[in-house]
Amino acid sequence: MSSEDRTPIYNVLFLCTGNSARSIMAECILNRVGRGRFRAFSAGSHPTGAVNPFALDLLKRRNHPVDELRSKDWEEFAQPGAPALHFVFTVCDRAAGEVCPVWPGQPMTAHWGFPDPAETEGNDAERHVAFASVYRELTTRLEIFVSLPIEQLDRLALERRLREMGRRRETAEA
Repeated sequence: MSSEDRTPIYNVLFLCTGNSARSIMAECILNRVGRGRFRAFSAGSHPTGAVNPFALDLLKRRNHPVDELRSKDWEEFAQPGAPALHFVFTVCDRAAGEVCPVWPGQPMTAHWGFPDPAETEGNDAERHVAFASVYRELTTRLEIFVSLPIEQLDRLALERRLREMGRRRETAEA
């Protein structure tokens, strides 16, 4: 068995209230930049039932597979038989303040808040810019995440690093 065969695959759940834009984009991005080391999922506390058309358009233009994407309730991931989660990240402030279900596997959690591009007012071009901006920010954050030496960090050190990653954005906006 090669060392590649023993590399663990980490299950990551991204949460947002509606599960229509930010969490969906994060799921797609991590499934790409995680290079098989990470399996990403997304869900919402109050799912809209549909992926935002601007998010869907952006993901298609960036060649992400979109046929299986759907807005889903976070309870799916708290049920028996759900994937054991290693990490759960909230990507919107509303979901971060809600009481989450008990996740199988006692995953590490962190809040990584991003502005909601779906709330952008203006014409379609301005809305596309807002979605592209959040997509870039998510990509940067997730590229840093996948580069962490997860196997070499103890749980407390890793949780601290993940939370710091979320606070960096808040500090930059202040």
